[in-house]
Amino acid sequence: MDERVAEDYGRSWYAATAIAAPERPPLGFDVDADVCVIGGGLAGLTTAFEIARLGWSVVLLEARRVAWNASGRNAGFVLPGFACDPAVMIERVGAVQARRLWSLSEAGAAYVRTVIRENALAGVEPRRGWLDVSKTDDLAEMQEDLNILVGELGAAVEGWSADQVREVLRSDAYFHALHFPDAFHIHPLNYALGLAAAAEAAGVRIFEGTPACEIDPAGVRKRVTTPAAKVRAGHVVLAGNVQLGALMPTLAATVMPLTSYIGVTAPLGERLGEAIGYAGAVSDSRYANHHYRVVDGDRLLWCGEGTCFPGDPRKVVDRFGAAIAAVFPQLGPVEFTHAWAGTMGFAIHRMPQIGEISPGLWVAGAFGGHGLNTTAIAGNLIARAIVENDDTWRAFEPWDLVWAGGLAGRLVQEARMRVRNRREAVEARFARRRDQKRRAAALPLYRRGEDGADAPPPPAWNEARAVTGGGAERSISGPAAEHDPRPPASAGYGGRTYADPSFGAVAVPEPPNALDWRRAKAAEPGGAAAPASRLVDERLVDERPADEPPIDARPARPRGVDGRHGRAGGR
Repeated sequence: MDERVAEDYGRSWYAATAIAAPERPPLGFDVDADVCVIGGGLAGLTTAFEIARLGWSVVLLEARRVAWNASGRNAGFVLPGFACDPAVMIERVGAVQARRLWSLSEAGAAYVRTVIRENALAGVEPRRGWLDVSKTDDLAEMQEDLNILVGELGAAVEGWSADQVREVLRSDAYFHALHFPDAFHIHPLNYALGLAAAAEAAGVRIFEGTPACEIDPAGVRKRVTTPAAKVRAGHVVLAGNVQLGALMPTLAATVMPLTSYIGVTAPLGERLGEAIGYAGAVSDSRYANHHYRVVDGDRLLWCGEGTCFPGDPRKVVDRFGAAIAAVFPQLGPVEFTHAWAGTMGFAIHRMPQIGEISPGLWVAGAFGGHGLNTTAIAGNLIARAIVENDDTWRAFEPWDLVWAGGLAGRLVQEARMRVRNRREAVEARFARRRDQKRRAAALPLYRRGEDGADAPPPPAWNEARAVTGGGAERSISGPAAEHDPRPPASAGYGGRTYADPSFGAVAVPEPPNALDWRRAKAAEPGGAAAPASRLVDERLVDERPADEPPIDARPARPRGVDGRHGRAGGR
């Protein structure tokens, strides 16, 4: 790794695989522009890019290098939704407005896909899908979340049973999951560097090594003072997130910094594919632990251990080995070749800060826990508000700037995360014990013939079901239902029928009983492991039978602020 790149971006795998990017000079002369953007992360770059494409002049000031902190160090998840629980959103603004916000979040993810495709960004490598898996066997909670996401918000989401999850993530630590087929993951640093180049091509002037020292927001022309020069602009956009403390201490006090740690393993070869047969991103916790994805073909990128007080990335990442062994013991010992940290900003209400603070002074921040889609939302809404007087940004007004509590707030949040993670670990341990007892008491999946020879595969699913005891039926709701050739089912399990020209088409599934035949063979003593569901164009192909019995109806139960799915707590 180039030492200068390591100094600017940390010793991350992203920095080691970054595309070539120019070093931009600091601002050394006074300049006038229509808009001044402070902060060269993804939100600032998107805002500047969109304003320039609408024909206005833009100057972007970055204190260090473009995307040097959270924007170039995060896990690279591009997801629909927000960190705020969907049920809380509905309670606060009503179902109609919550559905509108969810649509904006999906548009943000679609914007990232479009920018990658239209600008042919190098090294970004999008991969489809996000699995939000549960480490407990509380199926009723997932069904409740699925009903809200599909029924109230119109989300493109599927419910997966434990069998489906374990076909692609071979671990008994996992149970059911929510699958978001239109989510994806990327190389975030290369995306930011490519976006910066696209912004410059559109006319944005980017100055690195240029911190904003002072702002005079009064009057029609605002003044931004830097160490060597001044910028005069009609509008100023504050997109510095947690780095705005010296410039705007009152605004910075509304954001709680949270540092997350990421490690990338050495190449794991074929054993990684034997453990993980899913090309998308995975989150296995409602709070800060853990999120992961396969990168570079046979490496595992593992993220977690969020804390309000930064620590040594290498020491934290070295502890990831135990976490991986607990989930995927078949991988054996793993070595981490890269370890780094990035600090994100969170708002107390777990929604992004998007809007106008005072006439001509705008804020775009608090994107921690949402995925990269919210940076795209902020950039587009603020650009159109400034240039076209569009007021869509007002959808975020119910989530105003709220003081984050200072040092005391960080201490309280740190304690809450530790307690919650501990409670989650205990619940997961009991769930695994219950599951082991159920499996030990279950009938065998497959029986040999009397002569000891292999019997032929079951000719129909009904015969296999008589042996296995059946499973959970699937159904699909929302826009994809009209494209599904099967009759609708009664429960919340969905089929994989969402298509996206950015990622290719979906192949026809195997016969309905093929999966169960493979499972039966794998369950024999000494049997080979069942292969994962097939991947086509970086996504899963349907392999579950269409006529499984429905899930028993379970009564709804009250839910707290920190729900399990739809982005809870620390995402």
